Amino acid sequence: MKSLSLKLPIKLSFLLCFVSACFSFSAIAADAEQAKFSLERLSQSLRQLNFNTSFVVVKNNQAEPYHWLHGVTEVPLSNRTDTQADTAKQEVELEILALLNGPRRDILRVGNTVSYIEPEYAPYSIASAQISGPIPAVFGRDISVLENNYHFVSVGKSRVLGRAAQLIRIVPQDAHRYGYWLWLDQDSGLMLKLAVITRKGKLLEQIQFTHLEITESLSENLKQLQVTELPKVIELSAKENNTELAWQVNWLPDGFEEVKSDRHRMNSSKQAVEFMLFNDGLVDISVYVNPSQDKQRAVEYASDGATLVLNQVVNNIEVSVVGKIPLSSAEKIVNSVSFNPNKLN
Repeated sequence: MKSLSLKLPIKLSFLLCFVSACFSFSAIAADAEQAKFSLERLSQSLRQLNFNTSFVVVKNNQAEPYHWLHGVTEVPLSNRTDTQADTAKQEVELEILALLNGPRRDILRVGNTVSYIEPEYAPYSIASAQISGPIPAVFGRDISVLENNYHFVSVGKSRVLGRAAQLIRIVPQDAHRYGYWLWLDQDSGLMLKLAVITRKGKLLEQIQFTHLEITESLSENLKQLQVTELPKVIELSAKENNTELAWQVNWLPDGFEEVKSDRHRMNSSKQAVEFMLFNDGLVDISVYVNPSQDKQRAVEYASDGATLVLNQVVNNIEVSVVGKIPLSSAEKIVNSVSFNPNKLN
């Protein structure tokens, strides 16, 4: 007895493949939209909710514990001159981020003023609408700035800190960045866990939340911050804000833009250094250029979790690169730095 085989016409086979591909594309697009929606909800929650959290940063088999408070309050508008001046109010964010081990290190924020309390320096403030801590500030801002360099993927549900969580992956579009996995609380939208992952899936560092409390009113610590007199904001002169540097970086991964540059002296050695800071919305890359007593020195590097520090000396000039980027990317950056006498003042 001959076996029977069913052969579909070529046109029908092509049509079935096309329909299958369309369904796959639609599913991927839906996952991306769901992931973006979850990240936008995270951003909104970080800006609008009153929360009291604790988390640990785990890297190199060590853990750094932090306490993080955030709240929103209303204050009178100081620039109103009409008859409603006494009743007109604006919302202001309050934040406290404190490192719990070792010497006291606190970061305080009231609106657009951020103050630093550190053992090495006198307390000081800068004009900024975000604190600089272990959690990337973009998660509380406009997440769409990442879309040119990262894909958003909604993976599935999990359980973190005893709460139902949604896993979102932020996947780089090239090999010059790391991926970020976020576990977001389904009830509040807040973060419960964050991991930094290589393209091969190796875990470099993670942030694990150990406590999360959402409240209707401000905590007592934030109420105290609201009436605390913060250090005076450091004012940069026009020259400091518009410094032309003699050195330039000629290669960066796509999407990185310079956000700051200056010429200053190192606190430890008092040596003059040129500094450039680049950002792609999620990751900072710092580049330092300064004279060296060594004529030549081979590339040296060390890592602290996902953060890489690389430096080399060529012709008595030391160049250092610091950032959460792969070694190959840092090497390309350090080798691209060149002298440009036309940029000197």
